Amino acid sequence: MQLENTPQQRIRSIVEAQKEYFRSGVTLDVSFRRRMLQRLHDALARWEKPLCDALREDLHKSYEEAYMTELSIISGEVRKHMRHLRSWTRPERRRTPLKMFPSRSRIVTEPLGTALIIAPWNYPVQLLLNPLVGAISAGCTAVLKPSPYVPHVSLTIERMIAETFDERYVAVVQGNREVNTQLLEERYDVIFFTGSPSLGRTVMKAAAEHLTPVVLELGGKSPCIVDRDADIEVAARRIAWGKTLNAGQTCIAPDYLLLHHSVRERFVEAFARELRRMHGDDASRSPHFVRIVNERAYDRLVSYLNDGDVVLGGRHSREERYIEPTLLENVADDAPVMTDEIFGPICPIRCFDDIDEAISYINRREKPLALYYFGSVATGRHVVSRTSSGGVCINDTIMHIVNDDIPFGGVGHSGMGRYHGRDSFEAFSHRRSVVITPTWPDLPFRYMPYRFFRLIKRIL
Repeated sequence: MQLENTPQQRIRSIVEAQKEYFRSGVTLDVSFRRRMLQRLHDALARWEKPLCDALREDLHKSYEEAYMTELSIISGEVRKHMRHLRSWTRPERRRTPLKMFPSRSRIVTEPLGTALIIAPWNYPVQLLLNPLVGAISAGCTAVLKPSPYVPHVSLTIERMIAETFDERYVAVVQGNREVNTQLLEERYDVIFFTGSPSLGRTVMKAAAEHLTPVVLELGGKSPCIVDRDADIEVAARRIAWGKTLNAGQTCIAPDYLLLHHSVRERFVEAFARELRRMHGDDASRSPHFVRIVNERAYDRLVSYLNDGDVVLGGRHSREERYIEPTLLENVADDAPVMTDEIFGPICPIRCFDDIDEAISYINRREKPLALYYFGSVATGRHVVSRTSSGGVCINDTIMHIVNDDIPFGGVGHSGMGRYHGRDSFEAFSHRRSVVITPTWPDLPFRYMPYRFFRLIKRIL
């Protein structure tokens, strides 16, 4: 199945119509925003089965995984925004210093305007519609660009959005990278992009032409440390889950393992046991093991198997786009599997003797989107204090993305900006400072020729 590219003239007409709709002021009313959030929530319920069927068709996702990692996250986000929207939009009083007497100070939050949201294929529903929640909540209009690599999902989302919203408010544009280029030629008030660092640079260059603010949710190589005092069974279980969720096609999946040399053998054995418990003796028959998105990605991943020695797994089938969960060791630091973001169920192993050795290894590389540590909480805090990453889990993987009361986002090479919960609302908003000054009294101190300057100098 191949999607048709949206013509450039249609893209321009959608963007212009959305700008005009925003200028009308319709989206500013908080009651309107809450109604639109409710409309999205209702649409997710109505379209749950078609969306899950499409995810199965494109990625072989089970209903359970599709609901847990895609639909439930969006629904929870919508409910949170509906509960808190009025308080988030309420003007905030701020202290005003004596030197500004008798003025008062406030911060009001206003929508940025028309947003462009570009999503990848790995979580094609969540990573497109979760930012949309923030755009609606903030009072923006939105142009949505799903991935062409998951055509059934992208077409289903287009139909759902068309049924739910006026395209002057929210619209879907389809197509390949040529369409992305055409989209980025238009001027927006904010761009929200999720994808690879290389494409993130392209988005940022295009945004720079108009000084458009961007939120870049990128990726990178997220390290996972298993220290000498880690609970090996729990570590193996949680890492196996985090690495095989969506077949490793997750931007915050553990990308490589740093194992204390004393736990290497025990960990590999425990990891194999946990894989069997989750996916059976043959993961290709598991209803919960996702397939690689396309042949190109499959070929790239299979090539990584030549970068080291396979100590677990390694079986694969191009016809099924299936790669067995695999551990590699004896991998060179400059091998592609250690320089590229893997984005699949392959995990290289490197051993260390001292935690500072592991910290130094991480710090010599680009800042990752996530960092995972298994061991004592005290040492975990030491690792956090000596490294930088978008997010961290101590004795867990992936789960920091689940809490919508903490921000999700990257740093450095792994992105900029953050979202989830209130941070999503603020990602599409401008916090505007307002000073209110009465016309009386009109104190003369600030006016030329600056009489009583000695007194003024003491106050300043």
